[in-house]
Amino acid sequence: MTDWLHVRRGDTPLIVAFPHTGTAIPDAVLRTLSSPWLARRDADWWVDRLYAFAADIGATTVRTEISRTVIDVNRDPSGASLYPGQATTELCPTTSFDGDPLYRAAPPDEAEIARRTARYFAPYHAALAAEIARLRAAHGRVVLYDAHSIRSRIPRLFDGALPQFNIGTNGGATCAPELADAVVAHCRESGMGHVLNGRFKGGWTTRHYGRPESGVHAIQMELACRGYIDEPDVPAPANWPTPFDPARAAPLTAVLQRILADCLAFAASGKDPQ
Repeated sequence: MTDWLHVRRGDTPLIVAFPHTGTAIPDAVLRTLSSPWLARRDADWWVDRLYAFAADIGATTVRTEISRTVIDVNRDPSGASLYPGQATTELCPTTSFDGDPLYRAAPPDEAEIARRTARYFAPYHAALAAEIARLRAAHGRVVLYDAHSIRSRIPRLFDGALPQFNIGTNGGATCAPELADAVVAHCRESGMGHVLNGRFKGGWTTRHYGRPESGVHAIQMELACRGYIDEPDVPAPANWPTPFDPARAAPLTAVLQRILADCLAFAASGKDPQ
């Protein structure tokens, strides 16, 4: 059963993926963890709500309810690091972003990782690949937009505060330059701060599916959480996550609406080689 996997089909050539908004943890996994709150702390809180407008423009959305602590569907299933030499988390994370141990005793072994991969990773990506194929057949060109957020300050992962908009195209390999340029232009015009291919260059989803020469243009957007919710200086069970704040999010939402509109316009503007 895949009642944890939600696919909302649209007819336009735009897919918005939500790999990290889930907080569901099966009881068998939960019993092995050091803290349920810690296991959920690094979720991309409320990002699916932030992009709720995507349905209004006919985008397809793919979202998993499963917590990234169980398995991170935006990591290389081989276990290879996306950021060699830099701190990161694994396919089945053993630590939080801040380096806190997630398990009370032994972390998942190879057999357990394989089980989680088959149970959760494979169906998520089967669904994503099927939607890409469906829309590619109908339109010729598709944009896959991978939606993320993260706390603004995590010293283990990066220095100082992240820009509001962190755009990833794996150094320009996963989408046409004109698409990246259009997204960057909206971020620049917002005055909120942005970077292209900075600390976050795109995860496995962007790198795996982004094949502009074959009509699939993938781009990742990592948002600093401060743009739509209050961020405490020190997250704790009593203050994190903070509630989604539509009023606070409104300026950011307006920029994201323009970004997705341009993603859609780009996808609809032409056909790439078959």
